[in-house]
Amino acid sequence: MSDDTKKGEEAFRNAPFTKEMKATHKILAPDIFPIHMKLIEGIFRMYGYDFEVLHSTGRDIINTGLKYVHNDMCYPAICMIGQQLNALVSGEYDPHRVALIQFQTGGGCRASNYIWMIRKALHNMNMDYVPVLSLSFNRMEHSDGFKVTPDMIAKGLMALVYGDMIMLLKNQTLPYEAHAGDTNAVVEKWNRELLSQFSQNRGLFGDAVRRNLRNMAEDFRGVERLDVKRTKVGIVGEIYVKYSSFGNNGLEEFLLSQGCEFMVPGVIGFFQFMFDNRQTDYRLYGGKASKKVIAQVGAFVAERMEKEMLDVLKDFPCFTSPAPFSHIRELGDRVIGRGVKMGEGWLLPAETAELIEKGYDNIICAQPFGCLPNHIVGKGTIRTIRNMYPEANICPVDYDSGASKVNQENRIKLMLAMANEG
Repeated sequence: MSDDTKKGEEAFRNAPFTKEMKATHKILAPDIFPIHMKLIEGIFRMYGYDFEVLHSTGRDIINTGLKYVHNDMCYPAICMIGQQLNALVSGEYDPHRVALIQFQTGGGCRASNYIWMIRKALHNMNMDYVPVLSLSFNRMEHSDGFKVTPDMIAKGLMALVYGDMIMLLKNQTLPYEAHAGDTNAVVEKWNRELLSQFSQNRGLFGDAVRRNLRNMAEDFRGVERLDVKRTKVGIVGEIYVKYSSFGNNGLEEFLLSQGCEFMVPGVIGFFQFMFDNRQTDYRLYGGKASKKVIAQVGAFVAERMEKEMLDVLKDFPCFTSPAPFSHIRELGDRVIGRGVKMGEGWLLPAETAELIEKGYDNIICAQPFGCLPNHIVGKGTIRTIRNMYPEANICPVDYDSGASKVNQENRIKLMLAMANEG
């Protein structure tokens, strides 16, 4: 580590999160995966943390992000950091009783620097007393008052599986519901049910998981549906703007208003992508064999979790089931090398190909400003994918702090017009 880097870390080293703060401080998290985060929030709360996912939106959030984060940084940084810093100055929270948390993958992405961006911003706001927590899958920072236990990890992983299942079924039910609100009522029912089970250490293994997944599918299948045709749209892109309604300007609501059904790949697939990347690193560059083994174990666990969901969906042909990750990986290999793994890397064109094969051949590729790997791989592979799938109708949409929502929606309307002509 260089002397300049050490000096920078010392300058922006904010207050630690102590054991006493667990009882006195609220932890504020950005809203990344709207469905999954409700379960994650509940898990932290059942372990004694006053944890809150922020749902604030609006131009004030963006302006706050631009004020304290360099405007050359990626758009997700502006959104997430802006959301947290705006909460501190909103008057809704006591800044002296608040901590901020960021979820990090630890990969070669500017997202790995969000922690230091926040600390620098807090220093400039004279708020060095606000603790900043890092929840990372690479080099997690340790804090006396913030501990993630094995039980929490197990429940968090199951929250991803259940969240993927809920998201998949919701997205295939909501556009067809006969009575407004029925689908979201099922979503809320399962949020309550899963958190109740987690609090009793149930619903985490074996038959209990399969039973929950099956009952979910039964409940969504039971929602009364209209006999109408919807234009099928797949959503791919950078992980934040792909899922976050704040980051993508309410993309899913807009698609619903245009008579569309949409599919978004699951979050588990991104974790499988990360485990695969660790193994690719070892194969291409060497390194510690222990890291490769850990990645292999993680990949095995994720594959078993994925299989539970896919096996249940076989009995519900009314729902389109996602492809297993092994097939998605094969699709990626047809487009680009597996060493291309910065950002979403090869996963982005692989998910695009999967969605097209599943009948969602109108693809929106959500591209945030400043995400260089995403732009290169997302836009750079479009011609190859169109050669593979001549029926593909692919529309890259740029999201940044200065982009016009009207222009974004007009681009999507043009894509849908082309789809309807076909």
